[in-house]
Amino acid sequence: MIRKREHLEAIESQVLAPYALKSADSKGRVYPEKESATRTAFERDRDRIIHTTAFRRLEYKTQVFVFYEGDHYRTRLTHTLEVAQLGRSLARGLGVNQDLTEAICLAHDLGHPPFGHAGEHALNQLMQEYGGFNHNTQSYRIVTKLEKRYPDFDGLNLTYETREGMIKHETDYDKSDAGDYAPERRASLEAQIANLADEIAYDAHDLDDGLRAGLFTPYDLSDLAIWQDLTEAIGWKNGHTFTSIVRHELIRELIGVSVTDVLQHTAAQLAKHQIDSPDKVQLHSENLVGYSPEFGEKIRELKRFLLERMYRHYRLMRMQVKAERFISQIFEAYMKEPKMLPASTQERLKDTPLPRVVTDYIAGMTDRYALDEWQKLFDPYVRA
Repeated sequence: MIRKREHLEAIESQVLAPYALKSADSKGRVYPEKESATRTAFERDRDRIIHTTAFRRLEYKTQVFVFYEGDHYRTRLTHTLEVAQLGRSLARGLGVNQDLTEAICLAHDLGHPPFGHAGEHALNQLMQEYGGFNHNTQSYRIVTKLEKRYPDFDGLNLTYETREGMIKHETDYDKSDAGDYAPERRASLEAQIANLADEIAYDAHDLDDGLRAGLFTPYDLSDLAIWQDLTEAIGWKNGHTFTSIVRHELIRELIGVSVTDVLQHTAAQLAKHQIDSPDKVQLHSENLVGYSPEFGEKIRELKRFLLERMYRHYRLMRMQVKAERFISQIFEAYMKEPKMLPASTQERLKDTPLPRVVTDYIAGMTDRYALDEWQKLFDPYVRA
């Protein structure tokens, strides 16, 4: 039996929590479209995001380590997939819309430029006089304007709920202007889950990649409360051999306890504040999805360690300085002579200011493409 969209919507209304967003109640799309026969509106959003050019490019965009550092470090794509997996797990545990959560998770980093946060910092500095640059806002630009896949409109024509979830995505490092999406209202529970899934993913995989890369040792972590909890849970002690299997066990344990804590704390908050509708979620005075205070402090301690011992490690600082130099020189070259831009990109100058066109072009580059572009612009022995 084929399950039609109406049947899937009926299942949502029966099994999802009262504070969940149901696809049948969506506020719709900017441009009216015929509904899918077999997919809900949020499933359709998810599928559209996966098929974008911007999503495929994430495979060759830096998470922390540039691609030539090794094949097994996270890329922006593998990070996104980990976030989506965690998002679905949290959404399932809290009884909210998994498809909407997954769509927001899959789209949250589409706008990241090459070379990770170094590339973002460089573009933001270069664009200070022209409105700045924020990868979250850029993700929104991609799904509403820059992707060209349909004859009747720019972008992907996603539902209001997915777009709102994207623009209200916020972590310690990201926050965007949600002026067009009732900024006085908080993000949906699905979007709040995407925020926490992002944090859980990068804390865990940055710890994993930092250990793998030898930027710090297990013994350097021994004073951290969360590390003591993890090692006790798996029965590993200082002095024991630290193998890749042990590392995997510890990262798996970190993800497991993080998810459990978020589920327990969030469920308690929902019950405490008698949240029984999506409106009550968004009108609440603070986000409902989060860590418990005690566990949250342990995670903040881990973040402080990673900031000092990983993100500011001399090897990463060298990569970041080089990346900022590459981005700055490419940007300045195109600003000085726009005719060096590809013809299709030059066409956009008819209705978009040059600085934004250049920024959109650079932000869409993979690490490898940006390095190739730099060589074509500045190495006389490389053909343009």
